[in-house]
Amino acid sequence: MFSLKPTAFAVSITMLAGAPVLAADPSLDLVAPLADYKIYVAENTAQLVADTDAFVEAIKSGDLETAKALYAPTRTSYEKVEPIAELFSDLDVTIDARADDYEHAEADPNFTGFHRIEYALWVEDDTAAAVPFAERLMADVTDLDARINALTFPPDVVVAGAATLMEEVAATKISGEEDRYSGTDLWDFEANFAGAKKIYALLRPLITDDAAFIEKTDGNFDEVDEVLAKYREGEGFKHYEALTDDDRAFLSSRVNTLAEDLSMLPGKLGLS
Repeated sequence: MFSLKPTAFAVSITMLAGAPVLAADPSLDLVAPLADYKIYVAENTAQLVADTDAFVEAIKSGDLETAKALYAPTRTSYEKVEPIAELFSDLDVTIDARADDYEHAEADPNFTGFHRIEYALWVEDDTAAAVPFAERLMADVTDLDARINALTFPPDVVVAGAATLMEEVAATKISGEEDRYSGTDLWDFEANFAGAKKIYALLRPLITDDAAFIEKTDGNFDEVDEVLAKYREGEGFKHYEALTDDDRAFLSSRVNTLAEDLSMLPGKLGLS
C-alpha cells in the first residue's frame, strides 16, 4: 500500500472571520496521482527484472550479439523510473554509474552496473568479462523491485524529479556520455522523457488555472517526440552519432525548456 510522509496528510488550522477552520494541505490532492505513479514504477521495476534476466542469460551463454541487442531495451525500464532515483541512491550507484565517477575509470573495481557491462560488450568484446557484473546487476535490480512496495514516495521528490532528470539530460546526457560505448543514448532519452511525462500527465489535471502553461509544456514534449521520431529504426533507434549537430542543439534547447517548465510544478501544486 502506498504511503506519504506524515506532512502530506497534515491539516492546518487557519482563521477565517475570527473562527478556526480546517484547511486541507494541498498535497492531499496528490494522493491519487502518486498512488498511480507508484503503480507505474512497480510495473517498470518488475519489467526490469524480467528483461535483465534475459540479458544476463545471454551474457552467461556467451552470446555477444544477443547481449548487445538486449542492452538498450533492458535499460529502458530503469531509465523510466530515474526521476525518483534519489529514493534508492545506493542502488542507483551500483546499477547506473559511469566510469567518470571512479578514480580508475573502467579499470576501477567499484565500477559496476549497466555501463560496466556495456564496456565489456562493446570495447572488450568479451561476454566472459561481463559475467560477474551481470550477476551483480541481476541481484541489484531484484533488490530494487523488492523495495518499491515499502518505499515512501514524498510528493516533493516525485514532482521535482521530473525537472531534475530533464536538467541532467540537457547538462550531460545530450553529449552522448551516457552510453558512450554502444551509442544507444536515444533509447535512454526516450525512456527518460516517458518517465518525466508520466509524472507530468498524472499531475496535469490538478493545474486548472494556467492553460498557457499546460499548452506550452504539452508542446515542448511533442517537439521532443518529433525529434526522436526522426531517428527511429525498427523497434528502437539509430546510433547516437546519427544525430546532426543541429538536432543535438535543438533537442538540448527543448530539454532545457522542459526542465524550466517542470521546475514550476511544485509551485503550481502548492508544494513550495
